[in-house]
Amino acid sequence: MAERKYYEAYDERYKAAHAKGVRWMGDVHSPIVPEIIGRYGLEGVPMLELGCGEGRDAIPLLERGVDLTATDISPEAIDYCKKLCPAHEGAFRVLDCVKDRLEKRFGFVFAVAVVHMLVLDEDRDGFYRSVRDHLTDDGIGLVCSMGDGETERMSDISTAFELQERQVEGGSIWVAGTSCRMVSFPHFEEEIVRNDLVIMEKGLTAIEPEFSQVMFAVVKRA
Repeated sequence: MAERKYYEAYDERYKAAHAKGVRWMGDVHSPIVPEIIGRYGLEGVPMLELGCGEGRDAIPLLERGVDLTATDISPEAIDYCKKLCPAHEGAFRVLDCVKDRLEKRFGFVFAVAVVHMLVLDEDRDGFYRSVRDHLTDDGIGLVCSMGDGETERMSDISTAFELQERQVEGGSIWVAGTSCRMVSFPHFEEEIVRNDLVIMEKGLTAIEPEFSQVMFAVVKRA
């Protein structure tokens, strides 16, 4: 069996939370996603979400009739989404957004709180190339990363699968430590540009209650 990548530890985190009968993340959608869809007139285009997690952004879009493919590296997260949204279970599929590619391209590709889970430069570049590779020639991408635009720090990937106690609704559980890397705005922009994407707009937003400060960039193919 191949050794698991450090970012696959998120599958273990979801398993631990769901075994306790709780969600790991909240179910309130990220405001920035419908904002960008509306601002750029993307309502009718095929969409792809990279890193859908427990479906907080994917499920509301699917229930509105959006043509969306929602992906995540975690089989546990994808199974959970299918159970929450059985009418659209075919829209959810397992995908490693660092190295895997779909044959289809999309008019809107978005990833909320995904790239900050990737620590190594090679993995972050793989993620940005995935955004680019899945975009149509005139498509729009949205990348959101936890951070204030100034702080730079990273976790030790060798401890990604080690258990730590965390608080959830109704008490505490032991979950995989997983991984995190925060970068500054200049670093964020440099990563995007070096992977043949053009930044159309950027800024700070919030995705409450989990993320009080989030950098975002709207991108297109260079």
